[in-house]
Amino acid sequence: MKNKKKSLGILLMLILMAGGFYLLQRLLVPKYEDQVIEGNFTAEYYREQMPHDLLILGDCEVYENISPVTLWQEYGITSFIRGNAQQLIPQSYYLLEDTLRYETPRAVLLSISAMQEGEQVNEAYNRMTMDGMKWSMSKIKAIQATKMEEESMVDYLIPFLRFHGRWKELKADDLRYYWKRPQVSHNGYYMRADVQPMEGFPKERRRADYRFPEISANYLEKIRELCEEKGIQLILYKAPSLYPAWYDQWEQQITEYANQHGLSYINCIPQIETIGLDFSKDTYNGGQHLNVYGAEKLSRYLGRYLQEQAALPDHREDGAFQTVWEQKALFYNKMKQEQEAEFAELGYLKRFTVE
Repeated sequence: MKNKKKSLGILLMLILMAGGFYLLQRLLVPKYEDQVIEGNFTAEYYREQMPHDLLILGDCEVYENISPVTLWQEYGITSFIRGNAQQLIPQSYYLLEDTLRYETPRAVLLSISAMQEGEQVNEAYNRMTMDGMKWSMSKIKAIQATKMEEESMVDYLIPFLRFHGRWKELKADDLRYYWKRPQVSHNGYYMRADVQPMEGFPKERRRADYRFPEISANYLEKIRELCEEKGIQLILYKAPSLYPAWYDQWEQQITEYANQHGLSYINCIPQIETIGLDFSKDTYNGGQHLNVYGAEKLSRYLGRYLQEQAALPDHREDGAFQTVWEQKALFYNKMKQEQEAEFAELGYLKRFTVE
């Protein structure tokens, strides 16, 4: 009897220690609710209750430039952006693999701007992309494929080991968002309603080698093969971003790849005038990324293209989808109005008529 009580006591102590460790770790892990809200985007996908016909993958050229709410309002297209800052092509592959555990979209729109990046340049980008993934083999493989040399798998398995020293940086938000974090994106879209006109960019630099890194090419092929296996139409996409430069040599490689495999490829840079973009109004950081007004213009243009290329259905008359997306639109419009008021007060918003 004494041995049984002793064993139960030890078990209870271990449970309490594990619980305390978990609660402490949850406190110390960054909440990304201040300036770098992008760290929430990956995890927000798992809150979705309705399927999506379109999955959008990539780096800032998707999550800052495409508005899923506009795609819905104009065309009835249901979409979600699984994109993050500096998201590498291998990470897009594993996010696609992860998404297929929950749903199978009709089409995937893949930003190819990250083809130029063979490896990560900052641990923070890896953390923002992969910490929010639910644990699965897809997450483990993503970490293995893209972690930096100085990063350890153990630090991802047990985040406390990486962030134990963060107690000195704790803020009120760490307690406020301890259990639940508020929604900050719109189906993966990062809204910015401020305006900073384009004023010019540094001169393009010549490169010794314009070939894409082998790892990027290999994972592009894996994305294509996985989409083909699942009956998903893969569409390659280049945003109408004027900086960093998109070299002719890269354009040729992507065009040849798309032609070789019968893929649709849309480069929006030559279509800037057709889209109606005005970089004195439609950007929030001097022309590198679009603000919400530019994103809405681009989304209206892309919606027409996607309907033609992928025959995506219009769900606006579907009651179940209608109810969900009306709520998304309300949240979207509320944030847009709040940002407009905030930035106007700060002097960062120039009032103008949006076509």
